[in-house]
Amino acid sequence: MSDAQHTTRNYIAWRQMRRRCDYPRDKDYHRYGGRGIKVCDRWQTYGNFLADMGERPAGMTIDRIDPDGDYEPSNCRWATRKQQAANRKQTSRYLTFNGMTRSVKEWAAILNVSTTVIHMRLLRNWPLDRVLGSADH
Repeated sequence: MSDAQHTTRNYIAWRQMRRRCDYPRDKDYHRYGGRGIKVCDRWQTYGNFLADMGERPAGMTIDRIDPDGDYEPSNCRWATRKQQAANRKQTSRYLTFNGMTRSVKEWAAILNVSTTVIHMRLLRNWPLDRVLGSADH
C-alpha cells in the first residue's frame, strides 16, 4: 500500500475502527473492544473493508446499525453524525416490524407521530402491529 493510501478517509476510518476494538490503550477501547465489539475477520484486511463499504462519503463516518453488534458488512453503513446520534446504545430502542428494523425515532418519523406516542403504546403492552399501525414504509 502506498503512503498516499494511508491518508485517505477510508483508510483512516478503517484504522480507527480497528484501534477502538483491538488496542486496550486506545481512549475509546472501553466502549468498543472492552465490551466485546470486534472487527470481523474479513475486515482485518483493508482491501476487503474498502470493497465492502466503498468510498467514505464526505461528512460521514462508519456506523454500526446494531450498536451491540460487531463491525461487519451486514451491520455497518456510512452515516452522518445525526444518524449516529440517533443510533446510540443508551438512547435508542429498536423495533422490527414487517421485516424492517428501525429505531423508535425513525418509526416516529415514518408514522408522523411523536416518539412519546410510540413509547406510551409500548408501555401499554400493545402488540407491535398496533403500536406501529400501518407502517409499511
